[in-house]
Amino acid sequence: MELIQQTDDIAAYLAADETIDHGHPLVRETAARLRRDAPDAHAYARAAFEFVRDTITHSIDADDPRVTRRASEVLEQRTGICYAKAHALTALLRADSIPAALCYQNLGVLHGLVALKLPGREHWSRIDPRGNKPGVDAQFSLDRERLAFPVDPESNEEDYPVLYAAPHPAVLAVLEAAPDRETLCNTLPTAL
Repeated sequence: MELIQQTDDIAAYLAADETIDHGHPLVRETAARLRRDAPDAHAYARAAFEFVRDTITHSIDADDPRVTRRASEVLEQRTGICYAKAHALTALLRADSIPAALCYQNLGVLHGLVALKLPGREHWSRIDPRGNKPGVDAQFSLDRERLAFPVDPESNEEDYPVLYAAPHPAVLAVLEAAPDRETLCNTLPTAL
């Protein structure tokens, strides 16, 4: 699948906003801590991915009722659904000047992913910080996707090729409106 930038302006994939708040002190501190042990951008991107995938629980897996949206909230509360975890990883990557985009799959409901473009690489690579569990094995891989869920076209599932500079409005709307995870799970968007 060919990934399509929503905008040709690469600076948009480095920008901060209310959700991808990589200027927040907690995001900056986390990025600095991860960067200490990473000799280059590739190592940092892997460390940020593994940190989000492995240390921030997926709220459905953990049966955590909290709903997080902003990257700083996700890092502070250490929980979130796929969208929130994607927001946290995007912010950590951008905090280290690595262009990062939000992208989505339709698996019956929308599933959130991250794409990154490392220095010296011509193409974007999608990664999935959702979190592993039995039957789910997402890995950091730039050349061959190792996502949590491969799409099944026979079930009308699809990968959306657009790389968004900011979270999609449909995703933000449900995260902002849901008072708890149960409500959120009942209102997840089914398409973009």
